[in-house]
Amino acid sequence: MHRSAPRLSRILACAAVPVMLVAVGCSSDSGSGSGSDAKKSADSSSSGAASTEPTKPAVEPAKFGDLPDPCSSIGKGTIEDLVPDAKKKGGTAGRSSDLSVRGSCSWNGLEDKGVKGSQYRWLSVALTRFDSDQSLGSGADRAAEDYTKQVAKEKATEGAQKVATADAAGIGDEATAITYGLDKSDEKFENSTVVARTGNVVVTLTYNGAGFAGAKTPSAADILKDAQKAAKEAVAAVGRTAEAAKTDGPSDGKKDEKSDGDKDAKKDDAEATPKS
Repeated sequence: MHRSAPRLSRILACAAVPVMLVAVGCSSDSGSGSGSDAKKSADSSSSGAASTEPTKPAVEPAKFGDLPDPCSSIGKGTIEDLVPDAKKKGGTAGRSSDLSVRGSCSWNGLEDKGVKGSQYRWLSVALTRFDSDQSLGSGADRAAEDYTKQVAKEKATEGAQKVATADAAGIGDEATAITYGLDKSDEKFENSTVVARTGNVVVTLTYNGAGFAGAKTPSAADILKDAQKAAKEAVAAVGRTAEAAKTDGPSDGKKDEKSDGDKDAKKDDAEATPKS
């Protein structure tokens, strides 16, 4: 009886050892796994925060999507008044790879007044349209930049004398008139250029004149007045082209339905009419 008690104690002690080892192992694995998951979660959150960037606001859509025919942008009556005896009354179109983006036209003529000499006139109009671009900016902003460049370019005309600039009110969203004198071929020319911006389109109109064979040089005031008149017409033509595009848009289907109905009626009449 006394010898069996110690033996039983040793058996119970040995049996308890595996249980303790299993418990310790589970505790160790659980701690290691939760730490790894926490690190992955932190890394993922950090990566997601770093990759998030603010979205750029969309640029304003361009107001005009097309240009008028430059040679038709100024009325025939105005051409006859500003360029008497024009060589080509319909104008001479400039070369362009895309007339919806850029186009130009010019007229010139020499009015012979006999013993009073002759009057020479030259008129040109150039139209440039800018589209809106997410990376370059809105069409209106891009046109405003080009407008400023065109004004500076005209003011820096080589040989220009007594250059003067003034706002040309009532022409587009903004307009500047540049006037100067110029000596060419022993004749005195008076020149006026109006640079105007309407929405995303820049209009550059130049008008000049000279008196030949003893004829009097036209006044700078008259040349400027006529240039502004023609520039207004060119700017208005840009707006009319946009309105025409809206009018010529998709129909509501009523016209097509009526057309189909007329066709059906004519077909029925033809079938009902005896053939000879």
